[in-house]
Amino acid sequence: MSKSDSLQGSLDLLVLKILSRRPRLHGYAIMTAIKDGSGDVLSAEEGSLYPALHRMEEAGWVRSEWIKKESGRRARIYELTAGGRKQLAQEESRWQTVTSAVNRVLRTV
Repeated sequence: MSKSDSLQGSLDLLVLKILSRRPRLHGYAIMTAIKDGSGDVLSAEEGSLYPALHRMEEAGWVRSEWIKKESGRRARIYELTAGGRKQLAQEESRWQTVTSAVNRVLRTV
């Protein structure tokens, strides 16, 4: 299974969790946090992450802001909203249900 295949269905959960722990990150920092936090097992590609961030912003789960970095370059940073914290709780609950079910199947087959 490729690294990006492993993320299918869990990208929202990972992004929301990372932003709950480390607010005001830009997209590259989120990609790095996924890669580093998973021990280099998972990776989020730009083509998946940025559309997901845009969708989450439209849903009201995250908000973004353009900032000017010390280098003079602009960066878009993201942070969790109250709606995002509520969605994170739902995503974590769903993830626990799914992983528990998969573990039951693995133990009984």
